[in-house]
Amino acid sequence: MAAKLILLVLLQTLIQYPQMVGDGLDEVTRLHMELREKLLDREMTRLLQELEQSSLERSVRAWGALLWAALQQGDFWALAGVLGLLLWLWFIRSRRSRQPDNNGREEGAGDDDGGGNEGEENRDAIVWEVNNGDAIEGEDHDVANEVEEDIITHNLRQRLEEHLDHLMEGRVITTILMENFMVFFGHLLSDSSYPVPQRAIGVGSAFEGWSPREEDVVYRVLVPLNPPPGHTFHLEMDTSGQLPGRNFFIRVEPVCTCPREQQDDNVLCSLHHHPEDEQRRNEEPNFLNTLGTGSYLDVEKTARWFYQLVRAAWPALPQSHSWQIVLLPSSRCCKFKVTRGRKSLTVELLFGVREGNSDIYVSSQPTEALFTPSTVWPETYAVAEMKFFKLIARQDPLNNWHLKCLHVLARALLGIGFSTYTLKTIVMHLLNTIPVLRWRMRHFRRRLGNTMEYLHGSLEEKRLDHFVVGNRTFPQEILLPPDVKTAEPPNLFHRLAQDPAAHTQAMNEYCELGHRLARMLHDGR
Repeated sequence: MAAKLILLVLLQTLIQYPQMVGDGLDEVTRLHMELREKLLDREMTRLLQELEQSSLERSVRAWGALLWAALQQGDFWALAGVLGLLLWLWFIRSRRSRQPDNNGREEGAGDDDGGGNEGEENRDAIVWEVNNGDAIEGEDHDVANEVEEDIITHNLRQRLEEHLDHLMEGRVITTILMENFMVFFGHLLSDSSYPVPQRAIGVGSAFEGWSPREEDVVYRVLVPLNPPPGHTFHLEMDTSGQLPGRNFFIRVEPVCTCPREQQDDNVLCSLHHHPEDEQRRNEEPNFLNTLGTGSYLDVEKTARWFYQLVRAAWPALPQSHSWQIVLLPSSRCCKFKVTRGRKSLTVELLFGVREGNSDIYVSSQPTEALFTPSTVWPETYAVAEMKFFKLIARQDPLNNWHLKCLHVLARALLGIGFSTYTLKTIVMHLLNTIPVLRWRMRHFRRRLGNTMEYLHGSLEEKRLDHFVVGNRTFPQEILLPPDVKTAEPPNLFHRLAQDPAAHTQAMNEYCELGHRLARMLHDGR
């Protein structure tokens, strides 16, 4: 009778054994059920091992007694069933004993699974509130982490890779186009008394690789200007305090270019000219009369001069045979769009003057103020920031998930008051403290959470320090002027400290940003 009861239990177990997941289920449900199946399998393994270790001797005696009773009663079929069950149990035990590595891995995964499963079931929760981020980050073979990576890969990775490829193609086209422009400008202005544009430097989100826009990307370049022969550019800081940030005036000063041993008195520099040449020189056009206001270089006049150069150079460029150009209006830069068929690129040409031999420039970009005087040139850190991202890329050439993280954050800002530069500043601060090897795909959600936590702390303190100015931990490979290194870091949240209503609105927008990120990650958009 006992043997028949055991056979009945065995039959019921086989009937109720979990079935395979059907192909009709959606991807996320399939991943959840696979995780659940792994957890159940691990739990069954643990119970079997416990049972075998704690009661092996007792089980042997019980099975021996049962076998002896069957022999005494002459029940052949019961005896056969008992022997078959024993054989099946021996086979299962021997198979598991040959897989210690798999058992060990799944047991290790079980330590953190509660948090990982909770994170999967609460997709609509704010992403940085998941408590098991550090545990998942530390285990490369964690089961919940593997499912997390699968979902991110399935929903986001392909679209992010396509966007980065699109940016790369646009950067190549823009770089070649600007190289051709600069060659033409060099030939045109080599013997003139006008500033000579130098090689353009790609800056901004498109050249850094994380532009939030997917269709209307703006490729921004900075063109350094060298003074013409006989002149020098002298930078004077604006100390009025009426404009935010560090701003400068570019004073144009003549310099002596006379040879040390002057052989011909009729050959004099622009500084030491003959008095009778004064009237003739005033009547001739010179670059300060065209591009300056008084003794200072004028941003708006220089922008109009660049428009003239681009218009004159375009027919001579090879791109003019297959692309169409449209000049776009702008008062402080030269902006244009080139189109070929259904493909188009928008280029924003800024210009500026380098501060010594550093990677800091004063440029034509506008300030945050409603009105920026045409003789004011704000200090720009775009070149230094671009070099910082290149430095990060060299540390892990095959990894660009920090750029994908920044791209997703910037996309979520649509309609929210935070600027993309605010989130870029936070990500740069984190990149300067968290090794780039911990910015890979498996760390994606955790790094998003770190960014939101940093933003929340900065909002509470009403302070977000500039990343470049006054940053004593800034990479030494990137050259900064001494006064930039030692300056007090500007507070990017200074407005929040002065306006309680603006601070309340920023805290509400922070919550909205968090919910958007959670939805974007859940929907894979």
